Amino acid sequence: GALLRWRDNVPLLSWILLRGRCRACDMPISVRYPLVEATNALLWIALAWWALAVPDRMSLLPLLLVLASAGLALAVIDIEHHRLPDVIVLSLYPVAVIGLLLSQLIQSQGHWPDAFCGAAIWGLTIGGLWLVTSGRGMGLGDAKLAPVLGAVTGWLGIAESAIGLLAAFVLGAIVGIGLIASGRSQRRSRMAFGPFLLGGALIAVLFGEFLWDVYARVTGL
Repeated sequence: GALLRWRDNVPLLSWILLRGRCRACDMPISVRYPLVEATNALLWIALAWWALAVPDRMSLLPLLLVLASAGLALAVIDIEHHRLPDVIVLSLYPVAVIGLLLSQLIQSQGHWPDAFCGAAIWGLTIGGLWLVTSGRGMGLGDAKLAPVLGAVTGWLGIAESAIGLLAAFVLGAIVGIGLIASGRSQRRSRMAFGPFLLGGALIAVLFGEFLWDVYARVTGL
């Protein structure tokens, strides 16, 4: 095989300049790669916008950028193969601890009780569903992923974390109903839930505070 040049590995730009084909063999390069790269860039931009809006959030940005890229990889793998590899999922635990410690050092304050509560809420909910359904309603990979997402969203607040978990189920229900209605899936068909957990966590980060404020005003809390 040919040795790829550095300019052939620039995310998104290389695919555009090469017109979607390999420079060496002229074979087509799947459009999936630039789509994933573009999605990753959009996630980073959205998180940077969120962090810049409130200076105190900047301390959490490095962790969120890492989680966004790892989460995108997990979502793609789960959709294609219906599995969440331990090598990625379990590595997120020390990454999250280090990232939260860094945030604490920068801000001179931590939110560990909320992080532990978030991890417990997400972990017990998803892990409980996996246990009760014997893995048919929820995968073991989902049960392993949930606590770390709960911890990071819990760092922002228990309300935001709970909103993220609820959003995951709402997203899953909407997509599931849509697939069944379109005839692309059946009621007993398996559906990857990892992307919805990750999507719910993203909603918790970007919009959790806003959604909670709206809910509090509507309910008078």
